[in-house]
Amino acid sequence: MNDAYEAVVVGGGIVGASAAYHLVRDGVETLLVDRDDEGRATDAGAGIVSPATSSRTASGPWFGLAVDAFEYYPTLVARLEAAGERETSFSRPGLLAVAVDEDETAPLSNSLERIDERKRRLANPAPGSVESLEPPAASARLPGLAPVRRAFHYADAARIDGRRFADATRRAAEDAGLDVENGDVADLTVANGSVRAVELADGRTIGADRVVVTGGAWSPAFADRLDVEIPVEPQRGQIAHLRHPELPTGEWPIVKGFRGHYVVPWSDGRVAVGATRESGSGYASRTTAAGVREVLEEALRLIPALGDAELREVRVGLRPASPDGLPILGAVPGIEGAYLATGHGPTGLTLGPYSGKLIAELVRGEAPSSGLEPFAPERFA
Repeated sequence: MNDAYEAVVVGGGIVGASAAYHLVRDGVETLLVDRDDEGRATDAGAGIVSPATSSRTASGPWFGLAVDAFEYYPTLVARLEAAGERETSFSRPGLLAVAVDEDETAPLSNSLERIDERKRRLANPAPGSVESLEPPAASARLPGLAPVRRAFHYADAARIDGRRFADATRRAAEDAGLDVENGDVADLTVANGSVRAVELADGRTIGADRVVVTGGAWSPAFADRLDVEIPVEPQRGQIAHLRHPELPTGEWPIVKGFRGHYVVPWSDGRVAVGATRESGSGYASRTTAAGVREVLEEALRLIPALGDAELREVRVGLRPASPDGLPILGAVPGIEGAYLATGHGPTGLTLGPYSGKLIAELVRGEAPSSGLEPFAPERFA
């Protein structure tokens, strides 16, 4: 580790790993400082990457950013694979959206209407990628599914394992010259309106021309030093991982109901089911009986065949939730060389790799590939 860097990234989740990767890939001498907090959202997320079917599609700014992020994934995956990272976990199993109970039929219809409107206006999602299904056709897509009232299938929906993708991105960055410090940034040095250094908890000071705060739910720790509002709060999400070796989960699509829950299949009989959205939980990254019951009941409501599955693990992630549900991306007003990339809430795995790319472009003094005005930190001033 050097005594000074052109850029220091604070936080090693999927956003921080991506920011560091894109910086070093373009020749910026970069240090990533990561204390690997328990409860980091990246490590727990189920990894649905499907803007077209997200509950956030009613937000124009979010949808525009998410579409760009979705379209960037194949490019980034190809670059990581070319660097030797073959296990990114990215795949496109498609998504089956289902209304099992009557109260879900209206939300399903609303979702299809938004999809149709965006196809007409924005040509996204791609024509032919969304197909309405009769109940027998939905059951044929996934044997073991509960009887449904209505359903549709989105062919382009993707998934990632957040932990594996972030690790692959970080390894590729290290191979490109990234330095990594497993430690805690206790404070920042700011003088004459410019960031100058990061101060580690062990007493060391590392010079930095630019600092990118990608600390997820812990980002507000730097608000006072940077004299900026960072209104991010932890939102706890509990996700159960099940395994049933006799079920062909590797052939399943993602399954989405309309009560805020989902089932994400993987190979070898494994599925992730979730997730709770618990505000006011603070930084308590622990499982609860009520949370586990909630996700399991919803999983079994959608796919009764999972009733005999083994409960392997429950992951807990503290999502960095902002007041308006949009990420906080951009330069800190009034502090030269300071940048924020946080507040992605429950869509961090959709937006994270692309957000890292955008913030790296800003750090390098380039115009970002997507407009960041709706996500600027000063909107909370």
